[in-house]
Amino acid sequence: MSFSSLVQDLSLRDASAPRRPGVSRGDASVSTMDDRASCLSRAKSYASTAATSVSISGDIGSQLHAGYSHPLARSWQAERQLTKSMLIYPLFISDQDDEEVLIPSLPNQCRRGINRLVPFLEPLVHKGLRSVILFGVPMRPGTKDALGTAADDPEGPVIRSIRLLRQRFPHLYIVCDVCLCEYTSHGHCGILRDDGSLNNQLSVDRISDVAVAYARAGAHCVAPSDMNDGRIRAIKLKLIEEGIVHSVTLMSYAAKFSGCLYGPFRDAAGSTPSFGDRRCYQLPPGGRGLARRAIVRDIGEGADIIMVKPAGQYLDIIADAKELGRDLPVAAYQVSGEFAMIHAAAKAGVFDLKAMAFESTEGILRAGATIIVSYFVPEFLDWLSN
Repeated sequence: MSFSSLVQDLSLRDASAPRRPGVSRGDASVSTMDDRASCLSRAKSYASTAATSVSISGDIGSQLHAGYSHPLARSWQAERQLTKSMLIYPLFISDQDDEEVLIPSLPNQCRRGINRLVPFLEPLVHKGLRSVILFGVPMRPGTKDALGTAADDPEGPVIRSIRLLRQRFPHLYIVCDVCLCEYTSHGHCGILRDDGSLNNQLSVDRISDVAVAYARAGAHCVAPSDMNDGRIRAIKLKLIEEGIVHSVTLMSYAAKFSGCLYGPFRDAAGSTPSFGDRRCYQLPPGGRGLARRAIVRDIGEGADIIMVKPAGQYLDIIADAKELGRDLPVAAYQVSGEFAMIHAAAKAGVFDLKAMAFESTEGILRAGATIIVSYFVPEFLDWLSN
C-alpha cells in the first residue's frame, strides 16, 4: 500500500468512528485539522514500523539507491575510473611526408605524413595526451616485398617518427606496433613458405629484429601484434643482448582474435591480405581456452603488459587476462570496427555518442583492463577535462 493510500484508508476509518465528546459545531474545522494531522502521524508510524520489519526480516541489504543517488557517489562505485593516463592513441604514419588524408571508414581519423604529426599532436599533448601507438603505412610504389624489409628502414615512417616525437614531446610515451602486414606484398603478418603458409621461425626472427630497431630508435614500448608463436621470448632475448631490456617495455598482443572488426584499420594501414585470411595465426572467436593458454605463454616468455584485442566482444578474455596476469597491467584495444559501429549507431540516432563512448570504455575497465587503446582519445581528453 502506498503512503497516500494509507492516509486515505485511515481517514475513512476515522470518519466512520464516533466523534469525540465535547466538540461543538463551531470547532468542526479545528477537529478536521486535528484528525488529518492524526492520520498523517499514524500513517508515518505505520510506514516506519513496516520499514523496521523489513530490516528485521533480513532484507536491509536490498536498499541500494543511497549508494548511487548522487553523481559523486556513483563514481565511487567503480573499481577503476577512466583517466587520461590510461589512454593510448593510435596513429597511422605515412611515408608521404606531407600527406593528411581522412579515412572514410574510420570517422575523424587520418593517415598523416611526418610533417603533419607535430601540428596535430601539439594541442592534444597540451590537453593531457600521454601515449601514442605508431603504425607505419608505406605508400610509395615498390616499397612492399615478400620479407617486409621496409618495416625497420631507418628512413621509414616509424623510425623517423620515433626520433621526431622524442625530440618534440619528451614526456610522450611512444608505443610501436610491431608487425609485417603493412610492409609485405602479400599483406600477411610474417614470412610465407612456398605453399602460402606462415613460416613461424623466419617470421619470429624478422619480427624480433624490427622490434629491436624500434627500441634502438627510442621507442619506450614495442608491441608485437603478429601472433607468431614464440615471438615474445625472441624479442626479450634480443633486447637483453642489446643491453636495453631495462628501458623498453614489451607489450604482447597475447589474445588477438580473428574476425570482422578490423576492416577500417586495414583501409587505413593498407594491410588487407592479398589472398586468404589470418585465421591460422589469430585466435578463433570462440577460443577462450586458446586465449588463456596464449596469455600464460606470453607471460612466461617475458611480456610486461598483456593486451586483448578486440575489446568489447571479449570482456571475458580481459577478465581472464587480469586473473592469469594479476601482477601485470592489462591493455585492451577498442578496434576500428568497434569505433566505427559506435559512430554509425550514434549517427542513426540510436544513442548519444559521448554516452556510449564512456559506457563501452567503462565496461572494458570493469572487466579488468588498466590501459585503453582507443580512437576516442582526442574526445576523451576534452570530456575528462570537463
